[in-house]
Amino acid sequence: MKKSKTGLVLLLVVTLTVVFAGLAWGDNPIVIRFAYGDNPDPIRASAHADAVVFKKYVEDRSAGRIKVELYPACQLGSEREMIEGVQLGSIQMSNVSEGTVGIFFPEILATAIPYAFRTYTEAWYTLDSPFMRKLMGEMTRKTGIRCLDVNQNGFRNFSNNIRPIHTPADLKGLKIRTMEHRGHMKMVESLGASPVPIAWGELYTALQQKVIDGQENPPSLVVVTKFYEVQKYYTIDGHIYSIDFTFINDNFYNSLPDDLRQIVYEGAEISGLFHKGAETYTSNCIALGELADYGMEIYVPTAEEINLFREKSQQPVIDWLKTQVDPKWVDGFVQTIEEVKVMLEAPGKGEVGAGVVLVK
Repeated sequence: MKKSKTGLVLLLVVTLTVVFAGLAWGDNPIVIRFAYGDNPDPIRASAHADAVVFKKYVEDRSAGRIKVELYPACQLGSEREMIEGVQLGSIQMSNVSEGTVGIFFPEILATAIPYAFRTYTEAWYTLDSPFMRKLMGEMTRKTGIRCLDVNQNGFRNFSNNIRPIHTPADLKGLKIRTMEHRGHMKMVESLGASPVPIAWGELYTALQQKVIDGQENPPSLVVVTKFYEVQKYYTIDGHIYSIDFTFINDNFYNSLPDDLRQIVYEGAEISGLFHKGAETYTSNCIALGELADYGMEIYVPTAEEINLFREKSQQPVIDWLKTQVDPKWVDGFVQTIEEVKVMLEAPGKGEVGAGVVLVK
């Protein structure tokens, strides 16, 4: 009887030890603070949907060893402040657009060539290319910020509240908001409008108060931000294929145990594929119909009109870019686009894309 009681006591001690050890581990997971600008709309906000998928995958696969805290709608600051936070390590991860990346890594400007892509497929292959992996590797070396994935928001188009835009002449004199991206500003300037850089979180108010006449964004973002309430005309010119990035602090990433690092890597790949395909493409297609229902006048330029936009802006921007960054990056991006076009026109002649996740 005495031995039996002793055995029960030992069993109880062992059981409690295991339970409390589990609680202690569960109470102290590795926390990833993930910040981004999109509103928490799971259908139309691609960055938010991406983050939700990432959180679900990483937390489930790590069995709770990693906790992902989501901070949508610029809760932790502007995009510039998010990138600063990732660089300093106060924020572990962020999803930001290419606009503010150039402040920290000027070489990203090389991707700001207007009217470079004709289709989603051309953009996808180019942004999944060895060139982009090399460019993002350079960013890690220079900034301590690692790119887990190049995400995509789709083609950017002009909207305004003054008049329909059919040709570059219709842009003359308009004040158009751009991101804090000097390449985009140069493009708008070359088309005859006045570029006005305004932070994402301040854009709706600026349009509402008529500080600016228009802006440029993909359809899904125009819907989710309700810009249709303060904009009348929308022109599907596709001047820039909008890129954004999932960034992580490189020191934090390398400090993770090997198995958890692999889970984070896989999570970014899976959520990035969802972001690119299911969210970006589908939500933009759906959004065009919604914008028409909301009363926006939508215009699709002819091929001849698109050529007018391209002729007015593409070469001037390329020439300017080569004065801002090493021309090898600009030439490399242009060459990759041309290789992709050849490959897609003649399947089987070569492979340019090499995976979605850029740096492991």
